[in-house]
Amino acid sequence: MNRRICVVTGSRAEYGLLRWILSDLRAAVDVDLQLVVTGMHLSPEFGGTVGEIERDGFSITRRVDSLLSSGTPGGIAKSIGLGVIGMSDVLEDLKPDIVLILGDRFEIFAAAQACLVHNIPIAHIAGGDTTEGAIDEAMRHAITKMAHVHFVTNAESAHRVRQLGEDPSRIYEVGSPGLDHLRRQPLLDRSAVESRLGARLGEKNLLITFHPVTLEAAHGEAQFAALLDALDMLDDDTALWFTHPNADAGGRTMAAKLKAWVQAHPNRARLYTSLGQSLYLSLMAQVDAVVGNSSSGLYEAPSLGVATVDIGDRQRGRLAATSVLHCAPDCNAIREAIARAIQLDCSGTKSPYGDGHSSERIVEVLRALPPAMELIGKRFHMIGNADA
Repeated sequence: MNRRICVVTGSRAEYGLLRWILSDLRAAVDVDLQLVVTGMHLSPEFGGTVGEIERDGFSITRRVDSLLSSGTPGGIAKSIGLGVIGMSDVLEDLKPDIVLILGDRFEIFAAAQACLVHNIPIAHIAGGDTTEGAIDEAMRHAITKMAHVHFVTNAESAHRVRQLGEDPSRIYEVGSPGLDHLRRQPLLDRSAVESRLGARLGEKNLLITFHPVTLEAAHGEAQFAALLDALDMLDDDTALWFTHPNADAGGRTMAAKLKAWVQAHPNRARLYTSLGQSLYLSLMAQVDAVVGNSSSGLYEAPSLGVATVDIGDRQRGRLAATSVLHCAPDCNAIREAIARAIQLDCSGTKSPYGDGHSSERIVEVLRALPPAMELIGKRFHMIGNADA
């Protein structure tokens, strides 16, 4: 009997990291792939990115509509509850042998909770990473404790997962699957990027994504305003390419302000709800720098030889290549970091997140795992002397 492997995806960024894992699972003759789509994918407000998944040729097994039209903490908490309920129904119906999830977002946190009470093993990608400026930090580590198999992106993360008491024999250092796309899918050239964007690239270009700072909600709007003030000071020959903030608390307010700002700068600013993985990375390869607080500035940008201006604490604690410039979330610091980034030579940058073969490693391990009942039982593995 084939192994039933269920993959859950809830956002555009996460799907981009899962894309080639899904492809390799679909091609495996001993795997029955179950694909569950939830969260922002199903929301027209966030681009209805379920369509991108379907255009890539994947069959969607189930849809779990859980995202409320509210960016408040209460709305997010209720969305988590709806996600748990919806995933519970899916698990009862599909009866997967193992569920594969990635990252730390609240949709994935909900899926992990449902798997836990259904006694279904969880394989988790990107545990042990740190993002100290977001509530995702706590959710990621909680998912690690619920998971049974750990695919980590680097050696430091592997050590953190061991510190959490996880079985070292179930921790696999595979790199980031986000780099697989750069190796396996040819990027669009400049002309094709401009055609897909519906606009010409500028003499200088910045790709900008700024998400809510969920552990500093009182300061998040001020940080976002500081970014816009810094961008206002740039020369008119710098084109600004914005992607939409995600559905975290405060995201909708931020999106409304960003839309108004872009409309006030029609000659050099464009805003896209979702570019899709191929166009997003192809545009990234063409710009002078990536700006904001998205993980893509740390994961993919260094492998493309593109500088990153990482603002504030949202990504604090992640491994960063030499092409990543961290700066405080104030106007002058952002403006100075952008000026440095545009001049920075990143041609020799080495990514700390692997070699672009992560998907193959993950699928190989999933296919070779023991039966579910052998994975479910867990015990805490101590590191060092408990009396030290």
